[in-house]
Amino acid sequence: MAFLAKGKMFVVATVVAVLALATGAQAAASCGKSGAGFEAWKPEFAAEAKADGVGSKGLAALARATYATKTISVDRAIHKAFSGSVEAFMKRRGASAIIARGRALKKANAALFDKIERNYGVSPGVLLAIWGMETGFGSAMGNQNTVSAILTLAYDCRRPEFFYPHAIAALKLVDRGALSASSVGAAHGEIGHTQFLPGNVLTYGVGNKNLRDKATALASTANFLKSHGWRAGASAQANMGAIAGWNSASVYQQAIARMATAIDAN
Repeated sequence: MAFLAKGKMFVVATVVAVLALATGAQAAASCGKSGAGFEAWKPEFAAEAKADGVGSKGLAALARATYATKTISVDRAIHKAFSGSVEAFMKRRGASAIIARGRALKKANAALFDKIERNYGVSPGVLLAIWGMETGFGSAMGNQNTVSAILTLAYDCRRPEFFYPHAIAALKLVDRGALSASSVGAAHGEIGHTQFLPGNVLTYGVGNKNLRDKATALASTANFLKSHGWRAGASAQANMGAIAGWNSASVYQQAIARMATAIDAN
């Protein structure tokens, strides 16, 4: 759900590298407004992906991908999820339960959060708030095929330029073994405990980049926040810029900051 800004910085960082490809090869790969042209589009995208360094495993995953109808349905309704006041948003998303569980998990995983804070300067509260908000602390990481979802969005005419580099990244993650052709996640191709888009896994993922592993996902999230300006020792409210890098929706940002403050106060 937090794809609204996840990947935004990745796209900006890679725009120069992608621009030459986008103005040449990507321009040849026609987008579509339905699944009718998806199979015809895949070989065009495969040629571009191969030229961009995607290997045999990634290309095989691309060949197996199918048009993700559910992804399109979720995408068309996404802004409704971030509507209303922050109070209403927090109530809908179960903020009280996230805070309570976050406090318990902070104590139960004290050594892990201490290590992450030493390495990245990011306090436990914001990581727990994001973890709880995104997947209910790993209980709901999604059941949509990741490669199919992200390729569908790269093909879809609404925002192909945003999702194009993430689709390339997903195939490269298959090549590296961090994903497979059968990996599942959220409807927009987000991956793991805290829901990274594939390009951000490549850029900010740590270790083996397996974000279905709790410790790897939390450390990678801390790395993302640090890379987006998180100031060690400052409050979540004082680090709203870094939180905004994670998600561009104002109600989301405010909810995360409030929950993080409550969790860290315990």
